Amino acid sequence: MPLSAREAALAALTAYRRSGAWSESWLRALFDREKTEPRDRALATALACGVLQNRLYLDERLDRFVRSGTVKLQPQLLDILRLSAYQLLFLDRIPVSAAVNEAVELAKKVNPGAAKLANAVLRRLAAEKDTLPEPEEPWVRHSHPKEWYDYFRAAIGPEKTLALMEADNAPAPVTLRANGLKTTAEALLTALEAEGARATPHPWLPGCLDLAPSGDPGALAAFREGLAFVQDAGAACAVLAAEPKPGERVLDACAAPGGKSFLCALLMGDEGSILARDLHEKKLGRVASGAKRLGLTCVETAVGDASKPDPALMGRFDLVLADVPCSGLGVARRKPELRWKSLDSLGGLPEVQGRILQNLASFVRPGGRLLYSTCTLLREENEAVTERFLAENPGWRREAFTLPEPIGSCPEGQRTLWPFEFGTDGFYLCKLRKETEN
Repeated sequence: MPLSAREAALAALTAYRRSGAWSESWLRALFDREKTEPRDRALATALACGVLQNRLYLDERLDRFVRSGTVKLQPQLLDILRLSAYQLLFLDRIPVSAAVNEAVELAKKVNPGAAKLANAVLRRLAAEKDTLPEPEEPWVRHSHPKEWYDYFRAAIGPEKTLALMEADNAPAPVTLRANGLKTTAEALLTALEAEGARATPHPWLPGCLDLAPSGDPGALAAFREGLAFVQDAGAACAVLAAEPKPGERVLDACAAPGGKSFLCALLMGDEGSILARDLHEKKLGRVASGAKRLGLTCVETAVGDASKPDPALMGRFDLVLADVPCSGLGVARRKPELRWKSLDSLGGLPEVQGRILQNLASFVRPGGRLLYSTCTLLREENEAVTERFLAENPGWRREAFTLPEPIGSCPEGQRTLWPFEFGTDGFYLCKLRKETEN
């Protein structure tokens, strides 16, 4: 018998707790194996991600009704309580009886004696949820680690930190870029509406649409026919800042899943060459199939380590895109697990990023440019890395760029895109120009 949506969500939470498995990718594999119905897929994903996103807040609510405190509960029982608490506190369409009764049945499988506790705790929470005072601590109220709150409070101040936490907890848009070689944004909108999907023009990014929640965008005929690809506006800005031109030689050094290579190809009119490299051959398969689906002929793929020299690539490219591995805190609204990583555990990343940047710089021809980008918001991985590079490489300089309004001119040659400003994922962009041979 197939797993219910709540059983699937619990299994994903267990996998994350035990091995750090990404909930959405783990669930996709489970759904494909179990041939789960779309409705149950959507609910299970919403439940698992919702619990991970709101874990600290949920525990604070539950602690009021668990006599010994949630920290002393069996981990799987606590996950069951969190699942039902999330439904009771955040999902209006799920009846109280359904949320509580299924939790009781799941608790019986963990520990028959725990069913009574689950029933009592959840019924009290349901009865009193509207009268409970909100947590005083802003990091608890918005369910972020205190060290995360303290870091950003010191970096950008309390008001912007609150705005950032709110943005992290808001639904992330799915933005589609129209394939300008095959269609326009207006025609794409018509095609989507014809198959029952709802979309609206992106508020400031030309050629793009924001897709209303509708399951997997890959299931849409317009997507399968190569009329569009998914790309957040922040990622698109990295390519727009780099300004790829027809006929240029471009290296996308950390290319998977391919969106930046695809947008480069569109802006170049599919004229020139784009080498999309990645460390993992399996990931490159998605880039190659995406390029084929979109009808892009200038994109080729090759396995390569961006941190290691390659004499065949030295001084070869007009433009190098260096979207380096990072902590990913700018996409916490899409991957709620990221917010629970200790900042101390990320300490080695700037060294890796600096090594990649230094290596990729050798692939740029004199007069060429390099676009360094991350999807994180930590200065140590952003400005500090590029500042160190410039201090050690006097033949390079930052170069101003302009993005669509309301972002506009970036005269310093670098820009952090904060999710609360423009609705993008969090991104750091830095455009570098190679003036001379080092």
